[in-house]
Amino acid sequence: MESNELKINEQAPKFTAEALHQGEIKKVNLDDYKGKWVALVFYPADFTFVCPTELGSLADKYEEFKQVNTEIISISTDTVFVHKAWADNSETIKKITYPMLADPTGKICRAYGTYLEHEGLSLRGTFIVDPDGVLKAYELHDNSIGRNSEELMRKIKAAQFVYEHGDKVCPANWQPGKETLKPGLDLVGKL
Repeated sequence: MESNELKINEQAPKFTAEALHQGEIKKVNLDDYKGKWVALVFYPADFTFVCPTELGSLADKYEEFKQVNTEIISISTDTVFVHKAWADNSETIKKITYPMLADPTGKICRAYGTYLEHEGLSLRGTFIVDPDGVLKAYELHDNSIGRNSEELMRKIKAAQFVYEHGDKVCPANWQPGKETLKPGLDLVGKL
């Protein structure tokens, strides 16, 4: 993996690439999603074991993500043709309606610091980008560890709350409707 220069609260690396989206090959540009939240979900490869469990879980919750103004974009180093073959041969992948980005050169993976040079694959990485194109959160996983779509939704909702209420922060395990905190001297006695 290359060292990256990603910084929270700075612009996320921009990209334009082909994607399989709703059965068609389309160009996808990160700037196309200005005004929306974006969850970039990097994964190692199509036709693998853990990946369909994650991507299928996201497909099952995709409408919920869209209801909170969030687009999901999955990214691997496979081509769009491999994505299409996988969708044609897997009931789980067939139900995906979010864009499945192709990064066969690893350029996007390198920009986000997920690329494994010795394998030509990506680590599992999740990146949350706000409506202004600013990176708000990211996490990287060993490829043997699957992610949780419920936790991704929780993080996005927390990021959205803070985006809308800049004077408040969300504590650990925060859920919408639960108590938030307001940083300042009034917290000193509570800690």
